[in-house]
Parts: sequence; structure tokens; C-alpha cells
Amino acid sequence: MSSLLVFPGQGAQRAGMLHGLAPHILDEANDVLGEDVLLLDSAEALQSTRAVQLCLLIAGVAAARRLLEQAPAPDYVAGLSIGAYPAAVVAGALGFDEALRLVSLRGELMQRAYPQGYGMTAIIGLDLAAVEALLAQVHSDRTPVYLANINADNQVVIAGSDEAMSSVAKQARSLGAGKACRLAVSVPSHCPLLEAPAQALAQAFADVTLKAPTLGYLSGSRARPVISPEALRDDLAFNMCRVVDWRGTVQSAYERGVRLQIELPPGAVLTGLARRVFEQGTVMAFDGARLDTLQALLREEGSRQP
Repeated sequence: MSSLLVFPGQGAQRAGMLHGLAPHILDEANDVLGEDVLLLDSAEALQSTRAVQLCLLIAGVAAARRLLEQAPAPDYVAGLSIGAYPAAVVAGALGFDEALRLVSLRGELMQRAYPQGYGMTAIIGLDLAAVEALLAQVHSDRTPVYLANINADNQVVIAGSDEAMSSVAKQARSLGAGKACRLAVSVPSHCPLLEAPAQALAQAFADVTLKAPTLGYLSGSRARPVISPEALRDDLAFNMCRVVDWRGTVQSAYERGVRLQIELPPGAVLTGLARRVFEQGTVMAFDGARLDTLQALLREEGSRQP
């Protein structure tokens, strides 16, 4: 049996999420970025894509370090969108300092490309085929809208202009969608609208040294392991403009024998999604759980290895 740590994406953020973290990781981030990162997690600051992404990176790495101080490393890591960066750090493939610089740039590029009028919307209660049919009806050069995330059999996320998303959401409700709600994401991630920012980020990655992951790194867009540094470089740089197949990623982990998933902060959205896939095993979120309990689960799962 195997274990998996997962890291959430944008939309999971909450005000104050960095306060209470170990001072040394905050100091480390302050030194690299040349700013006080505790100013990034106010409700006002979290209106910025850059601030949100940096907070998710720092919180994820900090929690993983605490968890693994007294527990064996997991067999796999995976991250949804920006969550891929703390996953790569924990897998030993990307240095934390380099991740901070890259994520700072990533957020700036995404925010600059679409400062307003665009975003993402979750549609719950319709299958993928129904949503894709609606996208085909609404999408145009003037009203761009695309599939962005496949989170579960009946939960997908779309990205595009406000007008286009509103039209798709209205039609989805008329077809019986239980929910169609705008997410706390101010850019149209995981679609072709972000190809130009992704290319710019890829240029910055050219100067970054990556290593082969020492843990299994599951790509959230490919839903399979990424092994080589060059493949990882491509995965991290371009995941902003590629569809996230989180349903496939969790299914891939389960098929590889994962029976313990722990979601790193903040929140528990990925925990809820995984329960639909994990017919057997344990799915828990770091937030709200006892640290010693999570560490014991990792030790127990590790002891079952053949």
C-alpha cells in the first residue's frame, strides 16, 4: 500500500493562512522575496493572484515539513495547479527558494494578462459531455470560455470571460446543475487564454536547476507520474494553460496502490473529491486533524510496504 500528499489550488486560500507558521520558513520566504510575507495573507492582499499563489506555496511546504519531521516520506505527491509547486519542492525536485521566485513571477504574469473581466466557475451536477456541449454553444472570439478542471464525474470548472461564464452557468442550471458558482480566482486558468504567460514562465524556467523527483510526482494535468527534470520543467511551466484532470490524477494514484491521502493546507476540498475514488483506505486533511495522528497513519502505511 502507498501514501499520497496532495496540495490544493487557487480558491482554497483564506485570510490569515500564514500567521502561526514556523518563523524560520517565514524568514526564509522573506529573504528570498525581499518582503514581509505576512502582509500577503490579509483579505485585501488575497485579491492579488500573486499573493494567493505565494501563500499556497508557503503554507503547503510549511505543513509538509512539520508532518514529515516525525513521519516517513510519502510514496507520491500531487498538486492541483499552483499546488504542483509545493509538491515539486516536497519531492526534492525544486528548491524552495527557486519555487518562491517562480511562483511570484507566475502570479504576476497571470494577473497582468487578465487583470479583470475573466475568471473561473465551478459547475456541479452535470457530466463532462453536457458541459462541453454548452461550451461549444457559447464560445466565440468575443465570448471565450473553455473547460479548465475535471474534478469529479459531476464536477467540472470552466474558465473564460465573465459574460461567457455567466451564459454557460445559466444554461447549466436550466439543465439541472445543482450549482454553478464563480470561484475566488481572478484569472482564466487552465485554458489557451494563458498560453502567452506560460511561454514567458517557461523562459524563466530555463535558468532553473531541477532534479529528478525522489518521490513519485503525479502530474495534475497528465494524471500520471513525471520522472525526468525536463518533463517536470514542462509540467510546471505550462500547467497554467492545460486542463487539470484531478479526477484522473486521484484515480491514477488509487490504481497505483495508494490507500492513504493527506491534503496539505489550506482546506479540505481535495479530501472531499478523493472520497469518491477511494473505495478503500483513508482520506484526511491536515487542517482539523491531529498532527500525531497523521504521522502515525504515514508510519502505518509505510510499514505495509512489501
